[in-house]
Amino acid sequence: MTAVAEPGRRTVRVGRVSWVVHRRELIVVGALVAVIAGVGAFALTQGEYRIPLDKLLAAVTGSGSESVLRIVLEWRLPRVVIAVVGGIALGLSGAIFQSITRNPLGSPDIIGFNSGAFTGALIVTLVVGGNYAAMVSGALIGGLATALVVYLLAWSRGVQGFRLIVIGIAISAVLNAFNDYLQLRADLNAAIAAASWGMGSLADLGWQDVVPVTIAVAVLVPILALMSRRLGMLEFGDDIASALGIPVERTRLLLLVIGVALTATVTAVAGPIVFVALAAPQLARRLTRSAGITLVPSAAMGAALLLVSDVVAQRIIAPAALPVGAVTVTLGGIYLIALLITQAGKR
Repeated sequence: MTAVAEPGRRTVRVGRVSWVVHRRELIVVGALVAVIAGVGAFALTQGEYRIPLDKLLAAVTGSGSESVLRIVLEWRLPRVVIAVVGGIALGLSGAIFQSITRNPLGSPDIIGFNSGAFTGALIVTLVVGGNYAAMVSGALIGGLATALVVYLLAWSRGVQGFRLIVIGIAISAVLNAFNDYLQLRADLNAAIAAASWGMGSLADLGWQDVVPVTIAVAVLVPILALMSRRLGMLEFGDDIASALGIPVERTRLLLLVIGVALTATVTAVAGPIVFVALAAPQLARRLTRSAGITLVPSAAMGAALLLVSDVVAQRIIAPAALPVGAVTVTLGGIYLIALLITQAGKR
């Protein structure tokens, strides 16, 4: 391994692989990891049964009482883990879409891929009547099918970011109407369950829900890491990326599939959760003061946002709890207003 030091950055090379490490990015990611650790510890100790910190540490090491072990390891820890892993997936998904569209509104929430994944899961749940695994598959297929339709409709001698967003918004509106139609025609209990799931919630999730999201992240993140240079090149525009030898449309399509798979996996287990994929890359970019979208800070910011939002959802009207989607959609509305005011001020 060799390292080349420059002001504020360090280029690290391992064999033929090299990457640039920015000092400010390291500081921001370190701070976000500290926030995640602190909020995670708070989430594990708070609730109907409060657990002191010493008993929490004993439970984490497997030496606590049976009741504390059950509360921490079986009830609360899966929710914290899926908030962190799901937040990483959503943050990375948002980073992908904002890079390939070169637009801060380029997010699976806005483009409609969340709605497509929800549609797939609803069809399996309300029409076909499949089990949990079928619902996860339905969400993945729905998200990918929506991405394919949006991609094909946006195609005109290539895919332009703004055109992709506009068509995605239109497809999202159609899918939301279709989702409402499916729920109106469903059995009352099934419709209530689907509507509750559609709010986006991490409540009642267990280790069986953590597994598919973790596997998806573990498989897709290394592929994304290998394509990170191409992703960065796309931010300079298709002409420059093509001149640098990047196969633009093939790269964009593969990145689209990775981004949809990341967000659809989270949607399948927790329902559609908005705002995180939209805001995490932009907040991370502002904190790191980087010129473009950065993957690692976006992932860390996504994990911190979803975990903090879920803790707020659990505690803001305790002992009752809100679905985390209700918190993120509120924050998303505030974020969008602030973004529009900022963009208007630049003109």
